[in-house]
Amino acid sequence: MGRLSGRVAVITGAGRGLGREHALLLAREGARVVVNDLGSAPDGTGADTSAAEAVVAEITALGGTALANTDDIATWDGAQRLIASAVDTFGDLHVLVNNAGILRDRMLVNMTEADWDSVMAVHLKGTFGPTRHAATFWRERAKAGHRVDASVVCTTSDAGLGNNVGQANYGTAKAGIAAFAEIAAKELGRYGVRVNAIAPGGWTRLAGLAGVEAGGGASADEFDPLDPANVSPAVAYLAQSDCPLTGCVLQVWGGEIGLFQGWRVVGRLVHDWRWTPQDLAAELPKLVSDNAVPDLLASEGYAWSDELTRRFGAPA
Repeated sequence: MGRLSGRVAVITGAGRGLGREHALLLAREGARVVVNDLGSAPDGTGADTSAAEAVVAEITALGGTALANTDDIATWDGAQRLIASAVDTFGDLHVLVNNAGILRDRMLVNMTEADWDSVMAVHLKGTFGPTRHAATFWRERAKAGHRVDASVVCTTSDAGLGNNVGQANYGTAKAGIAAFAEIAAKELGRYGVRVNAIAPGGWTRLAGLAGVEAGGGASADEFDPLDPANVSPAVAYLAQSDCPLTGCVLQVWGGEIGLFQGWRVVGRLVHDWRWTPQDLAAELPKLVSDNAVPDLLASEGYAWSDELTRRFGAPA
């Protein structure tokens, strides 16, 4: 019996890449899975129902139980229908993995309103909507006296937590998702709901490596740190009923897991009078220089992007 036996999981963006790996592993661990995927291109255009259906077929072949869903989680009604499909089909909901995403990378001066709005809709609203509707279900269950043991896993990114150039829309959305997860964890804990976020690393369509075959350039007999399947065990653990973690933001890639800490004050100037511009000119630059923070994307903790560059000559 798997660690997720008896649990019902909804996974958005589960037709390919990371989401597909999450769906397959959660199903292997015994969860009944709703595979949500609109089947769009990496930039969010188009639709293809076969992506979700193909993953459902894989799960069925493994002996698991799954349902394909192609609702648009960037819309309020689509997100509501997605959550309802899980409850109506399987009678309950225990796990929500907010994984769906698109990319429209451009430098700020070249970014259009549509580039900004579409990325915000899929990532931010596409995380808020399913979580909001799932939370309503869980709150009603809790208020009716039922024991709720639920888990939400959101997907942030190094691009947002490390401020990646050329991804103002994507990075802003992903940073917002990390904050959303921490706030939701505080709000929903009273109803028996844990909320965490992961910043995954690996080769996927959204990493700009659509032409790379499975294995990502690693030989068949060696561990491939860029395989997206390396990320899914963390999702499966966070989905377990005995996982105590909530309000955490984790970096996950290869064989590494890191714990992020959010915004915090690293230096302070204190006077017992009102600051003047002249005072600040004399003191503030030194405070900043004395507490300079290294570029996170160039630090050792972001070695997975270095692995992409080493392997394929492409940035993460």
